Amino acid sequence: MEEKTLQNEHNIMGTLPVNRLLLTMAWPMVLSMFIQGCYNIVDSVFVASLSQDAFIALTLVYPVQMLLVSVNVGIGVGINALLSRRLGEKRYEEANDVAAHAYVIYLSFGVLCAMVGAVGARPFLELFSDNAAVIDYGALYLSIILFCSAGVCLQFAGERMMQATGNPIWNMYIQASGAVINLVLDPILIFGLFGMPRLGIAGAALATVIGQWCGALIGLYLVSKKVRQIHVSLRGFRLKRDILGPVFRVGAPAIVVQSLATFMSLGLNKLFGLHSEVYVAVLGAYFKLQNFLYMVVYGLGNAVVPIISFNYGARSRTRVTGTIRAAMFTALVSMCVGMILMLAIPKPLLMLFSLSPEALAIGVPAMRIVSLSFLPAGASLVISYVFQATGSNSSSLVLALLRQIVVLLPLAALLLYSNPACTWWAFPVAEGCCLILAIFLFRRSYRRRIAPLEDRI
Repeated sequence: MEEKTLQNEHNIMGTLPVNRLLLTMAWPMVLSMFIQGCYNIVDSVFVASLSQDAFIALTLVYPVQMLLVSVNVGIGVGINALLSRRLGEKRYEEANDVAAHAYVIYLSFGVLCAMVGAVGARPFLELFSDNAAVIDYGALYLSIILFCSAGVCLQFAGERMMQATGNPIWNMYIQASGAVINLVLDPILIFGLFGMPRLGIAGAALATVIGQWCGALIGLYLVSKKVRQIHVSLRGFRLKRDILGPVFRVGAPAIVVQSLATFMSLGLNKLFGLHSEVYVAVLGAYFKLQNFLYMVVYGLGNAVVPIISFNYGARSRTRVTGTIRAAMFTALVSMCVGMILMLAIPKPLLMLFSLSPEALAIGVPAMRIVSLSFLPAGASLVISYVFQATGSNSSSLVLALLRQIVVLLPLAALLLYSNPACTWWAFPVAEGCCLILAIFLFRRSYRRRIAPLEDRI
């Protein structure tokens, strides 16, 4: 009886008009990303006010946080693709099993991170700096983030359940609640307001993990009470190869793709650190601003992957191609706005992070150069999301490798040691090369995977 009820229940990803569906799915995620972006910037502003050493420490720790998020996102790609496809195929009992596996996988990864954080935080910082203050700040912050990382992992699990079942509003609540709690706690714990002890950079880390755990608990509640298409239960749970296999076949390449940004950041931190810590500070400010200015594209990605996965499973070419066109238009418009902001007001944006006059002198022209990469980056990111949703994982991996490793790092190293002021041109050159390859790979993937689908709504 329960399965029959579920089969009669319409999933909006297969029924709403495509443009309206993308708007419905994307705006809560974009709003969540906006709140998260505000948090990231405000958090960095608070830490930068402690000292430039503290901000540099946060910059050096940032790649590890990116890796943590990258693995979670990659796991989510595998979970979302399989869960959305099972729902599109109306195989509801199997969808329930996928959802249960999602929580077990995410929790296991959180435990692994805690073990790594307990022993690896300080040795990691020592690889990138010989400044004792930077190492102390960074090791303290990183150890807290990793030891309590099960919270962010479980928060991701709840978000993926909402995305796959077409519940973007509840997904927004999960993301936004953690970010808002984080924003409120940041100044209280960092500066010791309202009678709390002044914890400095440790307060920033504690505010982060408390917000993540609150988001995780809210997600657990919403999944159990508000989602009717799936039922998550660990009673009698056992691992199944026919779920783990597809999840990691899709998710592993996505993890690699997402993690390449981590290795790119690590490489740039090492290169810039050997040249000057001022360059590391400018790079850290750029990454924080980039995350904020890319928020619409990141939000789109969270909507595009489950929408295309669902309709790819339902074999509707019209809905798949309509989603791609709408996502591409929205991404390009948003990235154009970000580029204009970075070209017009780079100095006020950089001054948010209490950078030294020397860093501002380097950063202003650097931000204008890097902003030229935004438009090609937006287009190639949308194409990468399409590859993830349709199972063209090798293509997504090739694009990320080209953008972040093959072109960017060697070119940045060459320019840094020949003409440091030109180092930032490595970003737009890498994105331009990536877009050219992305267009070629998309044309091939379209003929093989999307064109054979049925021409129906």
